[in-house]
Amino acid sequence: MTSQLIKRYLWLIDTIHRAGKITFEEINERWKRSSMSESKELPLRTFHNHRAAIEDLFDIIIDCTRQGGYRYYIRNDSNLHKETASHWLLESLAVGASLNEGRSMQERILLERIPSGRQFLTALIEAMRLGVQVELTYQSFHRDHATTFVMEPYALKLFHRRWYVVGRSPQLDALRVYALDRFCGLELTDRPFHLPDDFDAATYFADSYGVIADPLAQPVAIRLKAYGTKALYLKALPLHASQRIVAETENYTLFELCVRPTYDFYQELLSHGPEVEVTAPASVRREMAILVEGMARCYRVRTDEDD
Repeated sequence: MTSQLIKRYLWLIDTIHRAGKITFEEINERWKRSSMSESKELPLRTFHNHRAAIEDLFDIIIDCTRQGGYRYYIRNDSNLHKETASHWLLESLAVGASLNEGRSMQERILLERIPSGRQFLTALIEAMRLGVQVELTYQSFHRDHATTFVMEPYALKLFHRRWYVVGRSPQLDALRVYALDRFCGLELTDRPFHLPDDFDAATYFADSYGVIADPLAQPVAIRLKAYGTKALYLKALPLHASQRIVAETENYTLFELCVRPTYDFYQELLSHGPEVEVTAPASVRREMAILVEGMARCYRVRTDEDD
């Protein structure tokens, strides 16, 4: 697939999405005005080939209605807003195309690296597609040596610039989450496994803030009071899909969300400092107080006697 084709696909998706419904003649006119056309028309056969490729790559269906004179529209428009692999790929290619246009300004476009062992990502996807177990050598932050074991890869998740795999350990007969940047080695086996019919990756993480889906930590309704502009930040970037506004005043906004109060969630709350306060439940507020008091002890004013 060439970069030029990718640009064509992205242009066509964007043109039809913004128009809602549009005839081929209108698409062709807009195409001729674009920088990619060199003032040439878009052949009807090429247009239909692009439609097929877009559906295959991004699961976006460009359909046609006869009402109003054969107008094209995106039948599953909601897919453009869902957090799916196809949507992620579409956005990544769109950003990539924009960055490619700005190659002359690359020193002015700063990106974040994802240090998550991309060499293992392809192998895991292949194992998931084939439905085979993998032999994984893993170096946990909590161990001083690597261990090798068998794992059944169920799903992948990207969170805070790190890739994670959810997999079942046959030895433990339990699901575990592993960070790809802690992989030391990975080999596909010829031993098949069956993905349970009742497993759904989105459901598995539905009550989690990040990647910790501890079954011992039951989801609870947590209320957060956000002060000043931090309320605008949480409105723009909700911490969880369940987040909703309970009350608003001139000084603060009260949010409620239902999640498991796990380590990664507490770390997120701490990152907001005094601008976000837990008001309920008492158990979560108490845990936050313990964490804050521990941080305060680390930063207390030192004296000569401390040295």
